[in-house]
Amino acid sequence: MTLAVRIIPCLDVHQGRVVKGVQFADLRDAGDPVELAERYFLEGADELTFLDISASTEDRGTTLDVVAKTAERVFIPLTVGGGISSVEDVDRLLRAGADKISVNTAAIARPHILNEISEKFGNQVLVLSVDAKRRPGSAHSFEVTTHGGRRTTGIDALAWISESIDRGVGEILLNSMDMDGTTQGFDIPMLKAVREICNVPIIASGGAGRLSDFTTAAQSGANALLAASVFHFGHLTIHEVKRELSAHGIVVRDSRVSG
Repeated sequence: MTLAVRIIPCLDVHQGRVVKGVQFADLRDAGDPVELAERYFLEGADELTFLDISASTEDRGTTLDVVAKTAERVFIPLTVGGGISSVEDVDRLLRAGADKISVNTAAIARPHILNEISEKFGNQVLVLSVDAKRRPGSAHSFEVTTHGGRRTTGIDALAWISESIDRGVGEILLNSMDMDGTTQGFDIPMLKAVREICNVPIIASGGAGRLSDFTTAAQSGANALLAASVFHFGHLTIHEVKRELSAHGIVVRDSRVSG
């Protein structure tokens, strides 16, 4: 049975507002997170992702009341990331209404946190967020970054993803820092490289701008497609994306694509 490709709007939250920039810089206000989440739910999003992009930098937890208010109005899976550094953080977010949590910076600092979360809550809860970019002078070697892409780690992205799966990660959120916010298309070489070594679902992120970008990424191995700018600022709708995917023979969850 072929699994449907999921469409996931991403809400980058900074100081209680949804923002979007290019490579996490030059941020533009895109609205209230709860209101946007409800809009995307009504428009047919399969899941939602909240990433508190300043949480790790400012050394604070993700805002629980935003998660709780969203969970009261939105009835699709909600993934939350940013500032998560302990099993207790995960427990609080799940109790507030999150379905999955996304970890990046904390796992780089202490990889065993992945084992702890997976063992306590199950791997279906645990998403590894990988903000990766090309190493200087290399087209096919990718390095992990942290703190919203502001710090390089020297860690090979493919090796880190393989290790994380061994530690119990159930899904990879693969964000190309080279393409993030550019609307020039997903990073297909990076996606294909990760697909070759990854046996868990991959969420492709970073660079969506045209309908064809979503189709290309799905055909290149993405199980889910995440986007922000094109949805926030009205360039594309979720319905349009799903209709385009369906027209190319890609299974999507929303039956309204036939309308």
